Amino acid sequence: MFLEPLTSTEAGALPGELLTELAALYASHHAFHALSGDFPDPENIRPEQVATALADELADPEVEVLLARSAGRLVGIAITLGAHPDPADEDPWIGLLMIDAAQQRQGHGRQLASLVEDRFRTAGRTAVRLAVLDNNHQALAFWTTLGYEVIDHRPDRQLGRPCTVLRKQLRKTRHSARIAVLDPAGSVFLFRYDDAETGGNFWALPGGGLEADETPREAALRELQEETGWTDLEPGPLLSTREVDLTFAGTPTHQHERIYVTHGPHREPTGDHLAAAHDQDGILGWRWWTREQLREATETVWPAELAVLLDELDEKGGQD
Repeated sequence: MFLEPLTSTEAGALPGELLTELAALYASHHAFHALSGDFPDPENIRPEQVATALADELADPEVEVLLARSAGRLVGIAITLGAHPDPADEDPWIGLLMIDAAQQRQGHGRQLASLVEDRFRTAGRTAVRLAVLDNNHQALAFWTTLGYEVIDHRPDRQLGRPCTVLRKQLRKTRHSARIAVLDPAGSVFLFRYDDAETGGNFWALPGGGLEADETPREAALRELQEETGWTDLEPGPLLSTREVDLTFAGTPTHQHERIYVTHGPHREPTGDHLAAAHDQDGILGWRWWTREQLREATETVWPAELAVLLDELDEKGGQD
């Protein structure tokens, strides 16, 4: 999915094909518009009404309209407000996030919300707010699942509709890369880390955060060499990508992580530099884990689905 900002000029004279797409998207949610009252007849939302609504939104310089496309198709729209009219409110707002009803239940809503949040993070914003109509229980469940917390109940400024106001603290973004090293028997090499944030321990693959202009693959290789001393391995196929919220160095962080896979001999880490490197990264030990040991583990292993990912890799023959 990628986001395509709509300019105020375009909103005043939308190309016919785009306007047709937008009208179909809005019309697919007639039940929501019946709740909101944004259109006179929710069962008959016309293209010119959508064009007028978007032009009105973009008349405010703080508003941004973002079109979400996937596989060349318009699947959603988000309307954001960089500054609320209330000077006491310092957070940006999500005014609308809508996914084409025919494209729902495919993760598009979560992905669009994440992309909008990333735009705010990049702009240096630390939190975001939104309001949900009190009678829109489905939307309230969606946003709370994404980590938004209820902070207020009040009527909206435009039409006085009862609303629930939610807020989410935006975590710092961190990009990381790891490597699953498999031995000839299919066991995977894991480090045992000291979890300074919780006071516990966990097991994870070699790897860490990207530095400067590194690519994820370059970072994974550098971390592997620093942490194991193995210089004869290269990152292979991408095993998985994942996003996780965590606390890193005392800072709430949203981590984007890529996990690669490679094969090598069954051996121990080597090198005079390892003690210092492991002390710096909080590495307490290491071991090779069989697939069965992963499935039966009582200790914390990240990612928790590692055994499943490796099983799926086996089924594909170890290929991309």
